[in-house]
Amino acid sequence: MTEFLLPLTVLTFPQIDPVLLQIGPLAVHWYGLGYVVGILFAWWYARRLVTNDRLWGPGGSAISPVDIDDFLIWAAAGVVLGGRLGYILFYDFARYIENPASIFAVWQGGMSFHGGLTGVTLAMILFARRRGFSIWSLFDIIAAGVPVGFGLVRVTNFINSELWGRPTDVAWSFVFPNGGPDPRHPSQLYEALLEGLALFIVLRLLTHSALKLKQPGFVAGAMVAWYGASRIFVEFFREPDAHIGYLAGGWLTMGMILSVPMVLLGVWAMLRAQKAAAA
Repeated sequence: MTEFLLPLTVLTFPQIDPVLLQIGPLAVHWYGLGYVVGILFAWWYARRLVTNDRLWGPGGSAISPVDIDDFLIWAAAGVVLGGRLGYILFYDFARYIENPASIFAVWQGGMSFHGGLTGVTLAMILFARRRGFSIWSLFDIIAAGVPVGFGLVRVTNFINSELWGRPTDVAWSFVFPNGGPDPRHPSQLYEALLEGLALFIVLRLLTHSALKLKQPGFVAGAMVAWYGASRIFVEFFREPDAHIGYLAGGWLTMGMILSVPMVLLGVWAMLRAQKAAAA
């Protein structure tokens, strides 16, 4: 493919060290920083949402800033444990079984969004039941802020030169350091825009303009459906994991299969929220 490309059509890959800061044996990776900043932003944003009575109507939110503070540890544990376990089970089970010690090396990458979503969802269900408030409202509050984390982590995937796209001749392609000689789609950046920036704007409009927090479950459903649809779309440009490849037809990937139920579940949650509000 590369012999048909003009040199000017390939962008220079930015050589950014995956390690942001090294102090002796302690290393701060961009990848880990993306998760930390994303979680902290979602915490800060959730506190803003629950204190804005205009978004909730008379009586305000039943969830307090203290509840959000207490949930922070639950959320972090759900994201990390669920994300790691999901990647191990769905994407590279054989390798981790052969080398169990590598399971704990999360700074090297290997986190599944679908696993992380499952983990934090379970954490939200348990936490809401313990505190005695609406599970759906907690879903909405957390969902509204998480796109920032999605976007940041995808940018760090780009910095790490991982999860790159399929070979292409588009003018914005990159030759990734460990992706062979072919120019490739920067599919990590596609995901950062769709699952990060665009999704955050959509959810912001739903919470602050459409006031959908008054319909518990709608915002969370929109987040899940948008993410699933975006992931399916980007999978057509993303190189599948080498140890899995295409599952059928030279186009079907594991990411697509795991995302279809998300779209269906998200649409169901939105319809359920509207029906409950009408009733």
